[in-house]
Amino acid sequence: MDGWMDGWMDGWMDGWMGGWVDGLLLTIGITSSFQMQFMLLFSRQGKLRLQKWYVPLSDKEKKKITRELVQTVLARKPKMCSFLEWRDLKIVYKRYASLYFCCAIEDQDNELITLEIIHRYVELLDKYFGSVCELDIIFNFEKAYFILDEFLLGGEAQETSKKNVLKAIEQADLLQEPRHEYFNVPVY
Repeated sequence: MDGWMDGWMDGWMDGWMGGWVDGLLLTIGITSSFQMQFMLLFSRQGKLRLQKWYVPLSDKEKKKITRELVQTVLARKPKMCSFLEWRDLKIVYKRYASLYFCCAIEDQDNELITLEIIHRYVELLDKYFGSVCELDIIFNFEKAYFILDEFLLGGEAQETSKKNVLKAIEQADLLQEPRHEYFNVPVY
């Protein structure tokens, strides 16, 4: 096992969640399916860096939601709770360095699972980029989206194992690399 979190998150897909914490096996039952509505990544200056929507909305509505949430989250003090009720959803956010990761979930969904999903995504970005920063997201946004798509599908966790996600990304990177043999052949 990579770490206690890998086992904890891997079991989640089977309808339970558990993990080792200080030598104790922690198991929590999940009664309803979890679906994220959207995820936003934005800077401390309010610049949107990544957005993923799992519900159909018009562009106008997406812009309105984004503007409203960015203003709301940035106005909150650092010591305030990372959960807030907004419209008929719960907003869960976490700041890592200069980026805010903000997710919307249904009212009955678990905020702590959402925080773990955010943290797992940051871990995946860190593993891929080596201590991810805002510039990595800006200049390699397609990789950030690809990692998110390998991890979440339709707002639900698709693959929770860091090893499996990173292996899929590595394989995709290999497919995108140019073949040296192909380019070394002279063209007549």
